[in-house]
Order: sequence, then structure tokens, then C-alpha cells
Amino acid sequence: MALSEFEIKKIEKAAEAFLAVRRPAPSIRDKWDIGWRLEQQSVFIFETRPLWQDPSQYQDIEVAKATYVQSQRVWKIYWQRQDLKWHSYEPDSQVKTIEQVFDVINQDELGCFFG
Repeated sequence: MALSEFEIKKIEKAAEAFLAVRRPAPSIRDKWDIGWRLEQQSVFIFETRPLWQDPSQYQDIEVAKATYVQSQRVWKIYWQRQDLKWHSYEPDSQVKTIEQVFDVINQDELGCFFG
């Protein structure tokens, strides 16, 4: 089931609040930045950096994913390990609200998202 317009607006608001806190200073955003995107039921947080081989090109590196499970009414939080697979984030693998998702990612208690 697709997210409703209300839910999408709520996600956008929470994401913008997260970025207001986490984004680097404007003077270095051409070297490193943080963004987000919504794909179906999942929110992805990513870093944008220039390619080391060609600094005129940029790449997005996904650091966090949260997927809404409608039947359980929870957001499941994942982080990407070196194997490039998504792994459940412990100790907070599930939360009730999108705001809690961004709080967990922002706190990054175990250094899984931003090192």
C-alpha cells in the first residue's frame, strides 16, 4: 500500500528538520553533503561526495534506510555495512514515527551511519 499524501508531507517535514541539523556548512557542500529521498515505503539518507578519480563528478553513498511496514505500523531502520547489504540497526531496529527514525539516525549512537 502506498503512503498517503499526509504521510509523505510528514516525512518531508521530518527530513527537512533532520537536514537543518545535519547538513554541513554551505561553504563545503560542494565537497560533502547529505540528502534524502523517498522510494515507495522507504526513506534513504545518503552522503554526496565528489568521485576521487574525477572530482567534477559526484556520487551518492547511502548510509541509512528506513522502511515503513504498514501491517505493523512501524518504521524499520537499517544501515549499510561494507558488504553493501542493509542490516537491521540495533539497538533501535524499529520505531513508531518518522521523527523517531531521524532522531535515531541523527544520534548515530553506534557510529554506523556517519562513522
